[in-house]
Amino acid sequence: MKRFFVLLSTILIVSASAAFGQTPVPTPPDDTGQVKTFEVRLPVTVTRKKNQLVSGLKRGDFVIFEDGVQQEITFFSDEKTNPPVFVGVLMDTSPSTAGKLDFSKEAAKNFIYTVTRLRKDKAAFMTFDHTVVLHQDFTDKLDLLDRSVDKVGKTGSQTALYDAVWQFTDEKLRGVPGRRVIVIITDGDDTFSRADLNDAIDIAQRTETTIFGISTKAGFLGTVPGVEAGTVKDKGDKYLTRLCEATGGQAFFTGNMLELERAFKRISEELRSQYIITYQPADQNYNGRERKIEVRFADSSKNKDMKIRTKTSYRAIRDSLR
Repeated sequence: MKRFFVLLSTILIVSASAAFGQTPVPTPPDDTGQVKTFEVRLPVTVTRKKNQLVSGLKRGDFVIFEDGVQQEITFFSDEKTNPPVFVGVLMDTSPSTAGKLDFSKEAAKNFIYTVTRLRKDKAAFMTFDHTVVLHQDFTDKLDLLDRSVDKVGKTGSQTALYDAVWQFTDEKLRGVPGRRVIVIITDGDDTFSRADLNDAIDIAQRTETTIFGISTKAGFLGTVPGVEAGTVKDKGDKYLTRLCEATGGQAFFTGNMLELERAFKRISEELRSQYIITYQPADQNYNGRERKIEVRFADSSKNKDMKIRTKTSYRAIRDSLR
């Protein structure tokens, strides 16, 4: 059952959409009383076999279908022309992280250094346990981000992962003029949120936020008995995977610092090589129904050795992106 978060989102006042169309957001009526169309923006990742990232594709290489109907592509960009990245790093500080807090902090700092391009991208840092705390708002000043991570020294009593995703997305990602990304560093299941998994997926899809998850459940410099790094083992792992894949991202399961560094490098490389494709849905009605998205290659022969990953659905409801 949806909690009050969903109710809150449906009564927000509709505001102007940002430069690269929003999902699914109409702009206000103009002076003639007419409502402009809304657009859907998709970060698209293309890989070859062995998960090798593919760059150099063009607008004409892709076709988009919504509920089986081909749609009009209205905007396309690649690694050379992509808008900046606004990434929120959300770090778990629940009780189970106490023995590897330094590990997670070092991981967060390393990733921020890896992903943030000077004078273009910005990062923010938030922790979550039984409370959700924003330690540093979006900035490109790495020293501020460094200090905000270093100051974290205590753990809380529960894990409010979905609340953290909801709060950061709702309060910090709605107004940013670029690609919206969340990276979650966690080692456990949600135990305390008022929001649920579907709430977190819903708001991420509606604000075009891509989520990547880094699970440190397998421990630090070795594995926890019964848990093998790189595999999905329990309900919490499956929920994290679903949260990421539903938003066009990916979940990684790490057991040591080397695997963690590889995961962060992979996310950074993927954000560099993404294609941004915007389309204008032929159906402009807000009926609240989930719509299926499929991105294909215009040349079907490419399907033999290349794979497309992006989010596969969104709900057609009014929302507000400030």
